[in-house]
Amino acid sequence: MNLSRRKLLLETLFGAGLLGLRSLATGIPIAVLANPRRAGAQTTGCATNPAAQYILLSSSADGDPLNANVPGMYLIPDIAHPPDVAMAPAQLTLSGQAWTAATPWAQLPQAMLDRTCFFHHGTYTVVHPDMANVMTLQGFISHHEMLVSLLSTQLAGCLGTVQTEPLALGPRSASEGLTVGGRPQPILSPSALAFLLSSPTGPLGQIQQIRDADLNRVNDWYRQNGNSAQRAFIDRYALSQQQARNVSESLLSSLAAIKDNSSDSQVAAALILFRMNVSPVVSIHIPFGGDNHTDAALARESRETVAGVASIGKLWTQLNAAGLQDRVTFATINVFGRTLSAAKGNGSGRTHHGDHHVAVLIGKPFKGGVVGGVEPADGDYRATSIDAASGGAVAGGSGNVPFSETLSAMGKSLGAACGISGADLDLNIRGGKVVAGALAA
Repeated sequence: MNLSRRKLLLETLFGAGLLGLRSLATGIPIAVLANPRRAGAQTTGCATNPAAQYILLSSSADGDPLNANVPGMYLIPDIAHPPDVAMAPAQLTLSGQAWTAATPWAQLPQAMLDRTCFFHHGTYTVVHPDMANVMTLQGFISHHEMLVSLLSTQLAGCLGTVQTEPLALGPRSASEGLTVGGRPQPILSPSALAFLLSSPTGPLGQIQQIRDADLNRVNDWYRQNGNSAQRAFIDRYALSQQQARNVSESLLSSLAAIKDNSSDSQVAAALILFRMNVSPVVSIHIPFGGDNHTDAALARESRETVAGVASIGKLWTQLNAAGLQDRVTFATINVFGRTLSAAKGNGSGRTHHGDHHVAVLIGKPFKGGVVGGVEPADGDYRATSIDAASGGAVAGGSGNVPFSETLSAMGKSLGAACGISGADLDLNIRGGKVVAGALAA
């Protein structure tokens, strides 16, 4: 990696003057490092909004068949499922209620299932390049902004992140790229992140020296210009040398485990970025069967579903190890789902289906359960309307969240769960309602 690219990436991650890295090294908020006069003048971190969450989003322009094998899809005999024994139907419990799903979902830890919501909705397209439109909730977000950029902008101030923009990890297709205000965002590979940060002479290896230099500078300023309250503020937030060393060693250890750009490496890299407080939203790609028109015996669907759910299970383990299990929400979104009835496939796979998709939403703000469901439509099944209070499926379109607004309702529910006010959501997203039945009390 040449020096100019290395400098660009470091500034992308840590901001001008590497303030984010210096905040990580010292424990002092970025705003105070940039302007010492602000010490003690404002609350920092999430004190103003303890409900704020980091968001780890898995997106796919492939239109994976994730929707076919989750809870809510085993009540109708006509819905096709893979014959592989690894995908056999199994019982799981969500908020005390028994459901049936493919075996991999039932194997997630119960503590994770207790905060896992399966949200049935439509995406209203069957075209792969429409991924960007789905990310704008089909244009229902003001100025055609993407959901991830809207949420990231709203959450950045509370979380005190280096940047307000979401960050994308790859590899991924061009159609899965993120935009902010219409501007494409860079895609960073986990292996490049590890290469950039893990060198002993790299930024994480120099944390103690960075800490000492900044604290000396800040303390000198306060001795000459500060007051006792400001000096007490710095004493309260400043890390000791041992704490700085522990931060460095922990992050370097996590980086050392990244050997490639696989789903597991993307998950690991995303958590490192959250721990470094780089961005409120990180987007990754976990495959769940891909564009499986020709998928004999749904073998690819089986193989990738098993691996994909296993990656989600590893996420739970890593979140707990990092103490982030209550601070990070995981979500999935695809450009569309896949046809469900065996009669709608081509005999060896599934076809595009814009009328049914399932977002998997996992985090402390959610209660285990299923929002919405499916009903017969056009020889297959589509997402039902939803009762916003309970989250229950309402057949025939008589729910107060109509089928045409289920995508917006999913976006608003994710935003509300992650700490964004209903007023801000209604201002920025047309249609839909926050589904209270999806949220933990």
